[in-house]
Amino acid sequence: MFTGIVQDVGTVVAIETREQLHTHVVSMSPAMREGLMLGASVSHNGCCLSVTAIEGDNVSFDLMRETLRLTNLGELAPGDRVNLERAARFGDEIGGHSMSGHVMAMARLVEIDEAPNNRRLWFELSPDLARFVFDKGYIGIDGISLTVGAVEAGRFCVNLIPETLARTTIGERLPGDRVNIEIDPQTQAIVETVERVLASRR
Repeated sequence: MFTGIVQDVGTVVAIETREQLHTHVVSMSPAMREGLMLGASVSHNGCCLSVTAIEGDNVSFDLMRETLRLTNLGELAPGDRVNLERAARFGDEIGGHSMSGHVMAMARLVEIDEAPNNRRLWFELSPDLARFVFDKGYIGIDGISLTVGAVEAGRFCVNLIPETLARTTIGERLPGDRVNIEIDPQTQAIVETVERVLASRR
């Protein structure tokens, strides 16, 4: 489980590409590596990955074909930066919202609205996921727990404060970029339950 509060930004230093499998080597800070063990879960842009090797500052993770298909991690190249979060522990403060690290799809950034001291980003989302997105609801974008600012036909926006822009990679995103999306699991469960009940009454 993760909280959507990005703890650090790591740099991809190498990628080993094999058939339907990538191994990413990410340079991580000492604070992020403290107590890290093989098999531990670390969120990369919101996607839960397991540690496969630790060599000094560099930590390796395997990305299987489903991860490469559903997420933007397959688009990364050496030198790119990723949002990182260690798995939550019992007793940790939940500053964001509960996230599983299971990316459901990608959304495309279509518009950036700059304002003094904040930024609004608009994303397009597929209709099958758009039904789970509500004004002031939670959504995970590249591993960041964010509040939905507004919803329009086929798209939604989030509002970003300077702290979020400074501590994560979302401030580097440009129109056309694809971001990883995790829908709030509680919202998804409620919507699907209501849909099943209504369908059974027809």
